[in-house]
Amino acid sequence: MVQSVNMKALTTLASVVRRPYLMAPHVFVPNISDVNYQALRDHCGIKAVMFDKDNTLTAPYENSLHPLAKFGLQSALDTFGRDNVAILSNSAGTNDDPGFVDGKEIEEALGIAVIKHSEKKPGGLNEVMDHFPNVDDASQLCMVGDRLLTDIVFGNLHGMLTVHILPLCSGKDNKKDNKVANVVRVVENKIMYADWWGGRKIRSYTLGHKVWKGEDECPLVLADENEPLLGDLKRKD
Repeated sequence: MVQSVNMKALTTLASVVRRPYLMAPHVFVPNISDVNYQALRDHCGIKAVMFDKDNTLTAPYENSLHPLAKFGLQSALDTFGRDNVAILSNSAGTNDDPGFVDGKEIEEALGIAVIKHSEKKPGGLNEVMDHFPNVDDASQLCMVGDRLLTDIVFGNLHGMLTVHILPLCSGKDNKKDNKVANVVRVVENKIMYADWWGGRKIRSYTLGHKVWKGEDECPLVLADENEPLLGDLKRKD
């Protein structure tokens, strides 16, 4: 599938330049299997979870669940139920997916719904809220993905709890990834996580969440606290 230009991301860029903390996630983990979904439900007021697809659940433009994502997706399903777990992609389910052909294939392969939305992330909130009738407020949603300027900005703009992960694939395994998205991902990750004053400043202004009071008070990360996430990120570049 060929992705069209994400006009919503381009128009939101001005807001991000003025408020770069919109890119700062609440939680940063290696992959979706390192998230404590039970804590999200029991202590953070979260009623539903959305995942990006490419490099979050699967290899780019593949429909089989990546081995590193299997535990995490099953944990989310066990915790929230199938009706409250869905994919919000900037390819499948959008106008780049005529007839919802790719969306249907992904739903059959992964066993979870793909949300249809005409406006790409960081747009699409209305369709998301319509998809989850038990969700009364966007703060009851958790957005999980590997892109800061789309997944995380989308969630932060609307008060969701945001979880940023490393891309599942790198090198030869990532050869099908959208070239522009891959370049932008590297740049945005360096801005956010590189050891420089700007990145540290941005992270210090991470937006609060309506219920979750922070990792110290309510841990959401299952990964070893000594795991060098930023070092892993550099090796993914």
